[in-house]
Amino acid sequence: MSVTDPIADLLTRIRNAYGAMHSTVTVSPSRMREALLHILDEEGYISGFSKDGDNIVVDLKYHENKAVVAGLKRVSKPGRRIYVGVKSIPSVQNGLGICILSTSRGILEGKKAAEIGVGGELLCEIW
Repeated sequence: MSVTDPIADLLTRIRNAYGAMHSTVTVSPSRMREALLHILDEEGYISGFSKDGDNIVVDLKYHENKAVVAGLKRVSKPGRRIYVGVKSIPSVQNGLGICILSTSRGILEGKKAAEIGVGGELLCEIW
């Protein structure tokens, strides 16, 4: 079965797995998903991820039996793309969260994109 929006599918699978208190979640692989998971791992929102055959296994992270991720929001969608310039990269939850952008330099976290001085498509917000 093909997925219309693979980024929204990834975020929904992670959101549902956190809600059900699962320790891992399995997603199908793509370079975009791996780049998003790499950023989530660097920022401490997941414990890690690994390739297992034809799938990617994401290890979810909990602190005192509560999910580390409080919310995931897909911003730019296939039906309505949202682009931001370097000066209008949003601050998520007053700096407590992150936003992820697709830029000409690859998939970047919002603060890193601002440091480099590039804007792009605002993919999602995580807090």
